[in-house]
Amino acid sequence: MANTYTQIYIQIVFAVEGRQNLIQPEHNDELQKYITGIVSGQKQKLLAVNNMPDHVHLLVGLNAALSLSELVRDIKANSSRFVNEKPWVGGRFSWQEGFGAFSYSRSLA
Repeated sequence: MANTYTQIYIQIVFAVEGRQNLIQPEHNDELQKYITGIVSGQKQKLLAVNNMPDHVHLLVGLNAALSLSELVRDIKANSSRFVNEKPWVGGRFSWQEGFGAFSYSRSLA
C-alpha cells in the first residue's frame, strides 16, 4: 500500500485453554522469542511481549496490510504447535478461543 501511514498500537491478550497454568517460568524466554518471530514474520512491530502461566500479553504496532484477527490466528496456531512439539506439558496444549484487543495512543509527553 504505497503512501499509507498508520500508527496503530494494540495490546493483545489471550489465554491458555481453560485458564490452566501450563506456561512454566523456565519456558518464558523461548516462548516469547518464538512469538516475536511470528509477529516479525508477519511484518508487524512487536513492542512488548510478556506471559503469565495462563495467558500472554503482546503490544503490537499494527501494520495496515494485515488484519488483527489474521495476526492473532497466526500467533496462536503457530505458538500452540511450537509448545506441542516441546515436552513442556503432559497432553495437548491449546489457546482458548478468542482474544482481547485494546488500542493505545502514542504519548507525546
